[in-house]
Amino acid sequence: MIYTVTFNPAIDYIVRMDKPLDTGMTNRSVSEDCFFGGKGINVSTILKNLGIENTALGFAAGFTGEAIVRDVKRKGILADFIMLDEGISRINVKIKSEQETEINAQGPKISDAAYEQLLQKLDTLKDGDMLILAGSIPSTLPSNVYEIILDRLKDKGVIFVVDATKDLLMNVLKYHPFLIKPNNHELGEMFNTVLKTDDEIEAHAKKLQEMGARNVLISMAGDGAMLITEDGKRFRVGVPKGTVKNSVGAGDSMVAGFVAGYMKTKDYQVALNMGTAAGSATAFSDDLATGELINSIYETL
Repeated sequence: MIYTVTFNPAIDYIVRMDKPLDTGMTNRSVSEDCFFGGKGINVSTILKNLGIENTALGFAAGFTGEAIVRDVKRKGILADFIMLDEGISRINVKIKSEQETEINAQGPKISDAAYEQLLQKLDTLKDGDMLILAGSIPSTLPSNVYEIILDRLKDKGVIFVVDATKDLLMNVLKYHPFLIKPNNHELGEMFNTVLKTDDEIEAHAKKLQEMGARNVLISMAGDGAMLITEDGKRFRVGVPKGTVKNSVGAGDSMVAGFVAGYMKTKDYQVALNMGTAAGSATAFSDDLATGELINSIYETL
């Protein structure tokens, strides 16, 4: 079974305006949408859309948390969230007019008891299961929670996928994650440099492998993506054609697409292409991509 963890899920409330935001005054929208997510939930959704069963773990609180969990279940994903006693899960407000303004909420306090409950759930993972950890860590959890989780599971044969940045990522490489996914700018920042060529990107990805990573997937925005595999091979793919509508969840979709492609075929080129197709399909959609759109884009690569 594949498990995802979303520490701090959210409802994204999208407000569209046909005039610039006038602060201090009453503003009228022209349309609104709500999207339910968080990085782990996004990964779970794309996996499900591609026919891969998985379980979404995490924390939820209040009426917003109940709505998030309900939406996860509606999508056919197994949901095993811990309901917190206080607060509400986040509502992030995104105002789209001539410019885009975002207000991202902090989220509820995660108690020590709830945190321990999550660790106990994770302790039930067994050999061959996959755990996908993605995103930042709420202030009410230990800043090294990724390390704590991976250290508890390191001898159980669990496959780790980590989508994080900088120190959060560097500190878990010693647990030999199966896949990590920095973008080319993040990869350069880890080594205090700017990477300009494919060879430079490959060389620095291999440095992460020397530190423990197995496969390194590098997203490169308009330049496509690169994969450096654990056996030292380099795979490269360009960007599909399409109109970008949305950047939210594209990186999560790439991770999910890669995992889905690899789980089905054990072929790294297929996994890279499916990851690229999934990331692009979400970027070309108003919400997370459907399986149909992902597969149609995959056929063009």
